[in-house]
Amino acid sequence: MAELHLFLFPFTAMASPCELRLYATSQGFADRAAEAAIAEVDRIEQKYSRYRHTSVLSAINRAAGGDAVTIDSETSALLQYADSAYQQSDGLFDISSGVLRRAWNFKSGQLPSEREVANLVAVLGWPKVELTAGKVRLSQVGMELDFGGFAKEYAVDAAARVCAEQGIAHGLVDLGGDIRVLGPHPDGSAWQIGIRDPQQPTQAKLVVPLKSGGLASSGDYERFMVIAGKRYSHILDPRSGWPVENTFRSLSVVAPLCLLAGTAATVGLLKGVIAAPAWLDELGLPHCWVQANGQTGGDLGPWQS
Repeated sequence: MAELHLFLFPFTAMASPCELRLYATSQGFADRAAEAAIAEVDRIEQKYSRYRHTSVLSAINRAAGGDAVTIDSETSALLQYADSAYQQSDGLFDISSGVLRRAWNFKSGQLPSEREVANLVAVLGWPKVELTAGKVRLSQVGMELDFGGFAKEYAVDAAARVCAEQGIAHGLVDLGGDIRVLGPHPDGSAWQIGIRDPQQPTQAKLVVPLKSGGLASSGDYERFMVIAGKRYSHILDPRSGWPVENTFRSLSVVAPLCLLAGTAATVGLLKGVIAAPAWLDELGLPHCWVQANGQTGGDLGPWQS
């Protein structure tokens, strides 16, 4: 059997630093797999970015309050997933909540008015999205969908699938810290995934061993503001329109798919320090967290490596 070598492919996508780590028998073999995987990530970004006027998502949002928009099977499947996530999270995972960005600017250092937030909460709401076979309609003017809550994780899984189709049996896909591994290292050892320290983001607070599946993290330490001594997180509760309180600085979840891990991490942050651990345990998803005081917990960590 030919010897496997590790090849690294750094790139940028979805405004994030990314990397593929692929074991292959030759540079050419690895190059072909990486090229196909990166092209798939680019395809997904082009198709679902709200920043691109030509994207499917932009077309859906432009039609808000008007006629239904015809969608393909991939988009339909993603919207069905969003519906399932909304139901299973008791409404916390709501891809129509992106409208709240209109009120919240965390670089401004200023709070929006209660009226401004309330007006936007009145616009959003996944139940207002009409999803039928091959079509979607946003029933109210001013509504919009935002795939930012899961597009990157979906792209991670898609890139991993493409690598596997190209013959890669041992590898890792990393899109801005959202991870999917294709089996362990060739010697059977786990990939060691560092979880950022919210206090020192260039350092790892925890190390998680991973031989299969995906890992995603969600946190409030990169975007927040402090006003009159109170800290306001950029993690917004779609029910109130205001930042969630009493939550973790960061929460990381392992699941068979990076998509599932990312959704669970986002919902876990919204559920907060009291409810999230039991909810994740009930789902059977391994997880770890870092609290504001630096305390760590969960059932993942360096002690498992």
